[in-house]
Amino acid sequence: MKNPLGFNLLNRLTMDSADLPTKLHPIVKERSNQLIQQSAAKGIVVLITDDFRSAEDQDRLFEQGRTAEGNIVTHARGGESFHNFGLAIDFAIKTPSENVIWDMQYDGNQNGKSDWDEVVEIAKALGFEWGGDWPQFKDYPHLQMNFGLTLADLQNGKRPDDSSLTVDTH
Repeated sequence: MKNPLGFNLLNRLTMDSADLPTKLHPIVKERSNQLIQQSAAKGIVVLITDDFRSAEDQDRLFEQGRTAEGNIVTHARGGESFHNFGLAIDFAIKTPSENVIWDMQYDGNQNGKSDWDEVVEIAKALGFEWGGDWPQFKDYPHLQMNFGLTLADLQNGKRPDDSSLTVDTH
């Protein structure tokens, strides 16, 4: 019988926790910083609202809107998100009045283009995949880098190849 959670529970129980990341991948962190800087140059203040998330934190977030108060914000359980492998971030926009917003139409820099769209454009140029492009559940604040790996690869212990990891310092 196929696992309805889409995750091999045996792997989850036996995976060596020493092999699991405990923080944001250095390339993802560097590109996140570049995203903040390049957005600021366009007059947009970007906040990273989430990055690495443990499987336990992911499970708690999954329960939101189900058995816990709040809206459903994820369909991924622990071990089923790129956040759990340090390869994803979530972002929001901070307005001049210090409000943190997820408004995709807001044009705070008043250049005729949504600030959200501008941030996504910058993120894609930096190598991020945007959750708003997904065909099923649209996760508009979500950005991830997969380094050519699938979620199944990550769950089975594969990690980005260090030889292919370079940080663009420009």
